Amino acid sequence: MTDDEILLGLALTVVLATGSQILASKLRLPALIILLPVGFAAGAMTDVIHPDKLLGPTFSDLVSLSVAVILYDAGLGLDLRKLAGHTRGVVGRLLAYGVLLTFLVVASVSPAMFDMPLRVAAMLGVILVVSGPTVVGPLLDFVRPTDKVRRILIWEGTLTDPIGGILGALTFHAIATTHQVDIGRGYQLGQFGLSMLVGLVGGAAGTALLWFTLRTLRLGETLGTLAQLATVIAVSAGCDIVRDDTGLIAAIVTGLAVANIRGFDMPARRPFFETLVQLIIGLLFVSISSTVTPASLVPVLLPALALIAILVLVVRPLVAFASTARSGLGRGERIFIGWMDPRGIVAAATASTFSASLVQRGESGAARILPVTFLVIVGTVLLYSLTAAPMARRLGVVKPAGTRILLVGGEAWVVDLGRALRSAGLDVLMWAGLDEERERIKATGLDLAKGDLLATAINPGARLEGVTAVFLATDDDDFNALASVVMQDNVEGPVYRVGPPHDSHGVVAPYTGGDILFGRSLVRHVLAERYERGARFVVQPASAPLPPEQDTLFVVRADQRLVPVTERQETVLQEGDTVVLLGSVPPAGGQ
Repeated sequence: MTDDEILLGLALTVVLATGSQILASKLRLPALIILLPVGFAAGAMTDVIHPDKLLGPTFSDLVSLSVAVILYDAGLGLDLRKLAGHTRGVVGRLLAYGVLLTFLVVASVSPAMFDMPLRVAAMLGVILVVSGPTVVGPLLDFVRPTDKVRRILIWEGTLTDPIGGILGALTFHAIATTHQVDIGRGYQLGQFGLSMLVGLVGGAAGTALLWFTLRTLRLGETLGTLAQLATVIAVSAGCDIVRDDTGLIAAIVTGLAVANIRGFDMPARRPFFETLVQLIIGLLFVSISSTVTPASLVPVLLPALALIAILVLVVRPLVAFASTARSGLGRGERIFIGWMDPRGIVAAATASTFSASLVQRGESGAARILPVTFLVIVGTVLLYSLTAAPMARRLGVVKPAGTRILLVGGEAWVVDLGRALRSAGLDVLMWAGLDEERERIKATGLDLAKGDLLATAINPGARLEGVTAVFLATDDDDFNALASVVMQDNVEGPVYRVGPPHDSHGVVAPYTGGDILFGRSLVRHVLAERYERGARFVVQPASAPLPPEQDTLFVVRADQRLVPVTERQETVLQEGDTVVLLGSVPPAGGQ
C-alpha cells in the first residue's frame, strides 16, 4: 500500500469506529450492532482498511495488547467484596459449566455442520466459550436488571475472557505441534496451570508497579493514567513473551488488585481511560470485521444460524439451570441469566488471530473459523439486544422505575421530610452520623442505612448500588458541598444539597457543590427555622388547589420519578403528579 492509502485507511477506520458508536448511542443500541456491519461493509467495498495490509503481521500482537487494556479496565469495575456467598458460587459454576459444555457441544457439532476436522472444531469451540463485558455491560445498562443479576453476569463476562484466551492459546499450540487435541494424559491441564501461574506473577508485578507510581510517586490524574496504560501494556507484553496469551490474565489481575486493595483510591470515572477503551473497542471491531468477506459467509450462514440456536436455546439454559440451582435466586432471575450470553471482542480477536495462523499452516476448514465466529457474534448480540428488555420485564427482574432516595441528615425537619416523601410512595433511605439522629430516624420506621454507608459513598471508586438520587441536608454546609462533589461519580442519578446561608463564610459551601435544592430563598437555616415555628410538609395531588403561602419542594410523577425544585430546574406539573409542599407557619397562638 502507498503512504496515501495507509493514511486514508487509518483515518477511515477511526472515523467509522467513532461514528458507529455515536450512532449506536443515539439509537440506544449496543455499539456492536453498528460496528460489525459497518466494518464488514467497509471491508467489502474498499481494501484500505484491511488490518493485514495496514499493519501486516503486527496486527495480532496489537490486538492482544488492546484486549489486555480492555480487560484491565473491566477489572477496575469489579469489587471482590460483592463476590461473596451465593454470588461467588453461581459465578464459579457458570464459568466451569459454561466453558466445558460450550466447548464440548460446539466441538461435537461443528465437524458435520461446517465440514471441518475435529481439531479445528475444537479451536472454534474454545473461541466461542467467551462472552465479554464490552457487550454484556451495555446490554445490562439498557435493561437495568436487579443488582444481584447484573453482578453475576458482569463477573461472568469479565472472568471468562482470560480463561477463553488461555484455552485458545493452548488448543492452538496443541493443534500446531501435534495436529490433534491431546488432553488425555493431563499435559494440557498442566500447561493451563503454568499459564495461570505466569499470568498471576505478571499481575503481581503490575500491581507493584502501579503501587509505586500511583502511591509512592503520587502522580496526578494525567500522569497516573499514562502510568496505568504503560504498566498494563508492559506487563501484558512481558507475559505474552514468556507464554502466549498470559498477558490477559496479568491485565485483569492487575485491574482487580487496583480496584480492591485499599490505598489506590481509583476514581469511579476515568474520562481519558474510558475514552481510550471505547476507541480501542471500536477500532478492533471495525478492523476485524473488515477481514470477513461476503464470499466466506455464504457457505456457513445456515449452519451458523443453527449453531446460534443450539447455543441460545440449549447450551446456555442448561448451564444457567445447573449453575443457579439452590442459589437463592428467584425463578425469573434464573431464567434471565439463562437468556444472556452474547459473544464479544475477545471471541472476535482470538478468532482473527488463531484462524489466520491455522490457515497459513494449511489446516483444512480453518478459514471457516472467522466467518462462523462473526455470525455468532452478530446473531447473539442482535438476538439478546432485541429480546433482553422485554424478557426482563416479563420475568420481573427489572429495577423499579421510581427513585430510591438517599436522604442524608438527622435533624427533625429532615426526618419529617423523609416521612413525607415516603408517604408520596417513594423508596426512602436515610443516613445520619449522630446516635441521637439515628435513633430519631429509627423511631419513624424509615429505612436507616448502615453507619459506614457514607464512608463507602464518598470513597473514590465505590458505587451506591440501587441509589438513584442523593439529597444532602446535614447541618454542616461545607460537608454538604464537599460530599456532593465527591459523590457525583458514585451514584446512578443526580446529587443535590440544601443551600447555605447567603452571607455564609464557609470554606467551600458558598463556592462549589451540587445543584441547590428549593432555590435561593429556602436555604438550610430557613427551612429549619420555619419547621421550628410550626411549618410542616404536605403531600397532595397536583390537581388539587394549592393552599396559600405554600412552597413547592418536590414533584412526584405518575411513574414515581422524583423531580425536585432547584436553582437550575423549574418543574411543570402534569396530570397524575403529586406535589410535596412546605406549609405556612401558623399564626401565633393558633394552629
